[in-house]
Amino acid sequence: MASKVDGEQKIYWAESRMGIISKIRERFSRELPFKGIRVGMALHLEAKTAVLAKTLKEGGAEVYITSCNPLTTDDDVAVALSDQLHVYGKRGQTRDEYYESLNKVLDSEPNIIIDDGGDLTTLLHTERKLEIMGGNEETTTGVMRLKIMEKQGILKFPMFDVNDAEMKHLFDNRYGTGQSTLDGIMSTTNILIAGKNVVVAGYGWCGKGIAMRMKGMGAKVTVTEVDPVKAIEAHMDGFIVKKMEEAIKDADIVVTATGVKDIVRKEHFLKAKNGCIFANSGHFDVEINKNDLSSISKEKKNVRKYVEEYILKDGKKLYLLGEGRLINLVGGQGHPVEIMDLSFSIQALTAEYIVKNHSNLDKKVYPVPKEIDRGVAEIALNIFGIEKDELTEEQKEYINSWNVGT
Repeated sequence: MASKVDGEQKIYWAESRMGIISKIRERFSRELPFKGIRVGMALHLEAKTAVLAKTLKEGGAEVYITSCNPLTTDDDVAVALSDQLHVYGKRGQTRDEYYESLNKVLDSEPNIIIDDGGDLTTLLHTERKLEIMGGNEETTTGVMRLKIMEKQGILKFPMFDVNDAEMKHLFDNRYGTGQSTLDGIMSTTNILIAGKNVVVAGYGWCGKGIAMRMKGMGAKVTVTEVDPVKAIEAHMDGFIVKKMEEAIKDADIVVTATGVKDIVRKEHFLKAKNGCIFANSGHFDVEINKNDLSSISKEKKNVRKYVEEYILKDGKKLYLLGEGRLINLVGGQGHPVEIMDLSFSIQALTAEYIVKNHSNLDKKVYPVPKEIDRGVAEIALNIFGIEKDELTEEQKEYINSWNVGT
């Protein structure tokens, strides 16, 4: 049963470790940039997200929030937030319940949306007809969808690509996903990582982080990729690079992080060895083809929380973690607090930028303004106790001149 006290403690702990957004909140509470603004949010509904939502509320916003995934709501946190915000998320929702919650957020007729994965945005372009100032998109998958919409000329309001802000993807996608994916796999399975053959599908920022952390724990890591540059990069970083059909033969663990469907499918399951474990860190549960896995299995059962055992017709056993959903949030605690402090500070300041500048924005995908990205970095340096050098006036003149000689 969800505990309000436990939720409050989780939020308190997150707030105590999120010094950057705390600084932003102090200013928001004085200036009230969101006064009279309704904010609709679909993010993984857990303690760090609660800190962002409370920050917007203290800035004057009326906040309506649900999760962006049926299995990534922390019910304790949702209960703790319900006295302060309009909360609709619940862990373990059916597909219909999940979309009902998204629609309840949109029933508020938000002025701004903060989305993760693009489901709110998609509803606003299909079933719901609302006037929106603009919004933010948190993750790689959602940004991919937005750019397709912009290219096709159907995007109805400005959206900001928070995912590709430097202070987001360099740390959130790499260090956050790397650590939290490892946490999710270890928490659900309680297995040793050292010595295991681990296949990481995708070598974007998330895949890099996962591969790095698995290697650091003593795993032997193989990377699969479709992009030639990323494949070479993985090779140069010291990883074996193979096609999935070859890599899976020796795999003890397979982790997907591509944003693309059917990365692991029937022919791969048939080649996998007995006992292989499959986990996904991409936004949607489409990377590991569950229908294919079921079609070649004679039995399926839960053997641990969030661990499903599939017994194939030849007797081989394969294991799927977290129903193929985001293992770092389903089985783990999500990204570390300090990582989300960076990402959610970007979110908060970009939302403020939309309020102040929406009348001058076109219906396109915008990058996060550099002044926001760099501003968060400057606050972070102070919070982390890091001092950096400064250019002298002579150095500034030098790098801004072309006729400098040798």
